[in-house]
Amino acid sequence: MEQHSSKLLQNAVDAFASLPGIGRKTALRLVLYLLKQPKEDVELFGDSVIKLRNEVIYCQKCYNISDKHLCHICSTPSRDPSIVCIVENIRDIIAIENTGRFKGLYHVLGGIISPIDGIGPNDLNIESLINRVKEEKVKEVVLALSTTMEGDTTNYYIFKKINSPDIKVTTIARGIAIGDELEYADEITLGRSILNRTLYENALSK
Repeated sequence: MEQHSSKLLQNAVDAFASLPGIGRKTALRLVLYLLKQPKEDVELFGDSVIKLRNEVIYCQKCYNISDKHLCHICSTPSRDPSIVCIVENIRDIIAIENTGRFKGLYHVLGGIISPIDGIGPNDLNIESLINRVKEEKVKEVVLALSTTMEGDTTNYYIFKKINSPDIKVTTIARGIAIGDELEYADEITLGRSILNRTLYENALSK
């Protein structure tokens, strides 16, 4: 690892390089860029990150990041509360919302079932989902997890847990390639996959 003339510079580069997708060369460029900016702008940048970490609230209904106890999606009257889209993380909500094709609500699991990583059903927001589906008279649950082995396992687990003839369980159309994550799909493809969702039972038979 390269050494810099200043320990302060070294620590800042190390901090940026610890972020996903940021290599050390990019980290150095970012740090040197900040050094050229007005002190007030850098302080505002740092304060916004600290404030985010210390004051962030998660929606008490769907677990989306929010400034209030209910996020702006859950609290919007025009959204259809009878349709709930199940996603792995908050990035997936952003990806789907960017398509403008989904008008229901969401439920963030906080991950997917992955025994190899030590993640089981009890580590995710699945029990709260099942309770929510029963209490809020949900008519359709849309499974929109990544099309990986872990995503499919989680889909099947949720499908079996819901186990109600009164609730339609659908999955997004397989316009998303196997192994792809929603956040990397283009908006047109993802939008069509949401609109052309199919019954999960039919997807199981294929």
